[in-house]
Amino acid sequence: MDRPSDAAPGQTGLAQRLLRRVVAVQPEEMHAVLWCWLYIFAVMSSYYIMRPMRDQMGVAGGVSHLPWLFTGTLAGMLLVNLPFAYLVTKLPRSRFIPLTYRFFAANILLFALALHLASPAQTIWIGRIFFIWASVYNLFVISMFWQLNVDLFSSEQGKRLFGFIAAGATMGAISGSTITAILARYASPTMLLIGSAVLLEVAVFSVGRLGRLSPTLHRLPGADRDVSAETGRTIGGSVLAGITHAVRSPYLLNVSAFLLLFATTSTFLYFQQAAIVSHSFADRGAQTSFFATIDLCVNALTLAIQLFFTGRIVRLIGVALALALLPALTMVGFGALALAPSIAAIAAFQVIRRASDYAIARPTREVLFTVVPREDRFKTKGLIDTFVYRLGDQVGAWSVPLLGGFGSQGTSLVAAAIAAVWLVNALWLGRRQRSLEAAPVLQPLAERATSPAA
Repeated sequence: MDRPSDAAPGQTGLAQRLLRRVVAVQPEEMHAVLWCWLYIFAVMSSYYIMRPMRDQMGVAGGVSHLPWLFTGTLAGMLLVNLPFAYLVTKLPRSRFIPLTYRFFAANILLFALALHLASPAQTIWIGRIFFIWASVYNLFVISMFWQLNVDLFSSEQGKRLFGFIAAGATMGAISGSTITAILARYASPTMLLIGSAVLLEVAVFSVGRLGRLSPTLHRLPGADRDVSAETGRTIGGSVLAGITHAVRSPYLLNVSAFLLLFATTSTFLYFQQAAIVSHSFADRGAQTSFFATIDLCVNALTLAIQLFFTGRIVRLIGVALALALLPALTMVGFGALALAPSIAAIAAFQVIRRASDYAIARPTREVLFTVVPREDRFKTKGLIDTFVYRLGDQVGAWSVPLLGGFGSQGTSLVAAAIAAVWLVNALWLGRRQRSLEAAPVLQPLAERATSPAA
């Protein structure tokens, strides 16, 4: 029985009954799920308070410099992963996760101080550094949240719960954006940044509560699963294991390919959207209104699916088809843009694709990591979620200009062909995840891939 200090925030008997009507959560999972909600809500609110500031600073530093800022972000992703991998080898989960979040919170406070003291000329350079830092920060802190989740929950639990847990991220994004939209004209960037740092401390508090609750969660049998519940045990291994395992394991290599192809097609769609919107709306206000409407529709649809349908969809159709849904929609969407590159087509494509990603593809993708060893859940997953994702951005950004001679229709057809490869990759991953789920996780995937049994 959980101690009162570990009870979920705002817990009541009525709340528990209502929650079980929405998601198939077991009594022993209830507290952990609600603490996960608070955790990701705080992290996403923290980031979305800073996101408009990041975008504004990027534009203020010169649009022509943005490609270099994205390249700097890619380098920053790799640099941050190495010291994090070192912490994973030396410290238990209960220490390296809070330490990492507090490191980022200290960074936020340093930026707040620098912006408060800087001259207008210095603010430009601080803004460029902040743009790169925030672009690293957002993927890294979210990846850490899911690293903890795949270490807490089994594959079966992830299929039921990850979609609902992801709804906390959507609520946090809406909350953070609303806070900045309301307060940006009245509060200084320094005050907003301080609020963002405080929210990270809320996330650290939630991590502590989840560490206490982890022994109560149902786990799959197997030595590795027993270790995963022990927050006092270090993971050990090599600092470079995240890189070497991602290359040597066919499974992890295909997970990397899944995210790389997703990010590449996302960049293709971003450029298609920019071209269509610029031709459809001459007024900047109308363009901003269009983008805001898209975001509103995406958030509303995503939240509805996450709260009521994600867990049911994944359990009904399985991991393979749930993963394949997004590349299939991407093929259809780019095919429609090739035939009729209109503002209505791009709007419908963006809303359906982004909502499908946030509500179905992302939670299902996290299930892929519930069947890998602990070392890969933290080291390899972090590398894939951050560096590989940004690498896909770079591939897409440099590919679109090279395809300029084919026109927008030709570019859409190339993107549809990439999505077809992505679809095959998703189906293979789903089937492989199912086979790994049935086997105990006793050794690194890179080693199992070369064993006689494999």
